[in-house]
Amino acid sequence: MQTSFIDGDLLYRQHIFEVPLDYTMPNDQTIAVFAREVVDLARQNDDLPWLVYFQGGPGFPSPRPDSRSGWLKRALQQYRVLLLDQRGTGNSTVISHQTLAHMSAQEQADYLSHFRADNIVRDAETIREKLGVQQWATLGQSFGGFCTLTYLSFYPQSLSRSYITGGVPSLTRHADEVYQATYQRVQDKNEAFFAQFPSAQIQCQKIADYLLDNDVRLPNGQSFTVEQFQMIGINLGRSGANVPMYYLLEDAFVEANGKETLSYAFLNAMLAEQSYQTNPIYAILHESIYCQYSASNWSAHRVRDNFPQFNYHKGSAFNFTGEMVYPWMFDQFECLKPLQEAANLLAERTDWADLYDVEALAKNTVPVACAVYVDDMYVEMQYSQETLKGIPNSKAWITNEYEHNGLRADGEHILDKLIQMADGVANLP
Repeated sequence: MQTSFIDGDLLYRQHIFEVPLDYTMPNDQTIAVFAREVVDLARQNDDLPWLVYFQGGPGFPSPRPDSRSGWLKRALQQYRVLLLDQRGTGNSTVISHQTLAHMSAQEQADYLSHFRADNIVRDAETIREKLGVQQWATLGQSFGGFCTLTYLSFYPQSLSRSYITGGVPSLTRHADEVYQATYQRVQDKNEAFFAQFPSAQIQCQKIADYLLDNDVRLPNGQSFTVEQFQMIGINLGRSGANVPMYYLLEDAFVEANGKETLSYAFLNAMLAEQSYQTNPIYAILHESIYCQYSASNWSAHRVRDNFPQFNYHKGSAFNFTGEMVYPWMFDQFECLKPLQEAANLLAERTDWADLYDVEALAKNTVPVACAVYVDDMYVEMQYSQETLKGIPNSKAWITNEYEHNGLRADGEHILDKLIQMADGVANLP
């Protein structure tokens, strides 16, 4: 593949870096990390500051832009942008059921343990040094914000500015506390959705009852269950989600051979919603992003017992779930089945290292500007505020104008505001 290309007035340059799998044993095994540099073609030779982007997830690659738009448009006014495919994603050495098939369950678990935020940040540091960049700015969306606080904890000297959107986590709370809060936020989103579309409640119950009474298969041959159907509620935390969700539900059934059945189009859409199939890091390591010297022990699954409204049975109200992972997913999802034992081992792991240095963050000197969303279904606003109180030189824009995906919905405006906020922090006496 070519190492660079031009599209319109932008230059895209591909980079591949060889980095240690385990930074405590740097000479043992290496992996590849891919990053795409994007710069204004007219300024490609200018000495521009760098901005590295940390994608949400965990387990998803960086965006593949095809134009100067959104937050990238604003960033390119003053930065040379680096879109990082976090280890295990995109064009980096990828994690999938295929690439892990040759390993035992214990080997899979050991290997996967190196794909959390701490090593994502170490990769960024290695890349910064290889590019000869003295300092750069960071933009972290959702989980990318978690990575940003890890970066600020351990390598603050490498950062000039940090911008965070919908991604300021608690530094100390256990995963159980996180899910106690997020289940309530998910319930709020359910109530808002069904209040707007009361008929959708009837349709969801009809779909769920059909799944309980019939052996329904997705296009990949996988059995489709009520629990899987509930998981499409993850979309309710994004702006403009309610109407598309309603449209998805309204034509779920089709008449065939004189009988009503779930349509192929609906079932194909349900399979497309299961990003865990193609991005298994999202399922396997999701709860570990909250773990520091503690095990998750399938936290979301256990905490769900405190919210019986999410356990559907005939005659009950239907509720969608959100951004939670469950052990039964590794029984049901075709591409997760080969990783079940490794997932259980990782859920039981207690020796996860610290992701944050609270004392270092309490001495922070890097200007940090954050968009904190009041109605965020994925990251609890109160926990974000709690964290930012302990980080000097940070400033929060707390808004209900956007949902969690604000950076995608109106990225140019949001990043512009954060840049101005960080500049204001930097200029304080």
